Amino acid sequence: MPELAIGRHPIPDRLLELAQLREATGLGPIEEDLSVESHGEHSGRPTRNEGHLGQLRLEGREQLLGGPAGAQQPATPGAVFDLDAGGSLAGHAVMIPAGATALLRFPASRSGGRVREALAVPEYPDLTIYVEALEARIVGQPLEKLRIQSPSLLKSVSPAPQAFEGRVVRGVSRLGKRLVFELDDALFCVLHLMIAGRLRWKKRGVAIPRKRAHAAFDFPAGSLLLTEASTKKRMSLHLVQGSEALAALDPGGLEVFDASPQAFREALLRERHTLKRSLTDPHLFSGIGNAYSDEILHRAGLSPVKMSDRLSDEEHERLFEKTREVLLEWTDRLRQEVGEGFPDKVTAFRPEMAVHGRFREPCPVCGTPVQRIVRAENEVNYCPGCQTGGKILADRALSRLLGKDWPRTLEELERRRPGRTSE
Repeated sequence: MPELAIGRHPIPDRLLELAQLREATGLGPIEEDLSVESHGEHSGRPTRNEGHLGQLRLEGREQLLGGPAGAQQPATPGAVFDLDAGGSLAGHAVMIPAGATALLRFPASRSGGRVREALAVPEYPDLTIYVEALEARIVGQPLEKLRIQSPSLLKSVSPAPQAFEGRVVRGVSRLGKRLVFELDDALFCVLHLMIAGRLRWKKRGVAIPRKRAHAAFDFPAGSLLLTEASTKKRMSLHLVQGSEALAALDPGGLEVFDASPQAFREALLRERHTLKRSLTDPHLFSGIGNAYSDEILHRAGLSPVKMSDRLSDEEHERLFEKTREVLLEWTDRLRQEVGEGFPDKVTAFRPEMAVHGRFREPCPVCGTPVQRIVRAENEVNYCPGCQTGGKILADRALSRLLGKDWPRTLEELERRRPGRTSE
């Protein structure tokens, strides 16, 4: 079958490239005038409707033919053909002479140009506020009842939940990104909220909702409800006894407020990773995740993809100071926000943040539009002006796929935005 191509790229390949580019850079709708190379008929093959990628509009050539396959008719200039997810012309056959002009048009991303987690794992500031709120409510109180509705929540076998009932809570603490309730006789409840898990303080004996709730801890003053806004059920509860059993659940990351600059440096150099990965590795640093690592690296003026063993002495010191500064600042901010209440609005996306969750919004320091790298369920947000010397970062898969089409600088990115004209 003769090939309909945009420059050197067959239309299906070019569709994939531009769709990937749109999603990665958040350009929203894309309209590009492209030169079509073809020496024959390109027949759209009927496919299952797997999604509407965009449209191909034929420009300026009256001899273009289009219509249902097998029943061609002249296509007037400006005719529009829908392109399905496979890059075909949705059952149409089009005769396009070499050198004709076409316009590829993509709809805006359904995410509105912003890819973000619906929720995120609570980090040091959020967990600290949880600890303080719980200390005021349950320390010194007996655990009257531990009601577990979802069996998937409990990840341990012994001791049984009944062994905790009637025991007094002696302390609440944080272990990495886990919350720990210490009860009499060295009994510990170790709770990991994961991405969508949250705590709700309710009236005593509240019923556990059938959906999106796993358990309740009943105390004389009220009940602590464990909820999870996800069907994946990643939240976990370990019931253990003894300090050794508790230590086995500690990933071992460095507590930055208990560390010296030298200890921080040694942790950073223990394994060779990007700075983003190093800061979020629970075996290296405790309590830092996707959101606050973005804020830390922005405050420190360091690229998220810079390797951990490539920092100068001054950069090591700066990163140490800014890590503590950002975490302390946000803990104080959240503490003031919650006041005497219970933290019910734990989220990784806050309008006061400098870069995290602010894709395409202006950096509060230099005004440069914030950029991102999307990987799996997470995104890395950064400011090219403050952190990368104006360079647009690309993840490995997209940079290989798009090659020279990937915008490597802010200037290239601006030229690709809809409505921009070259000067």
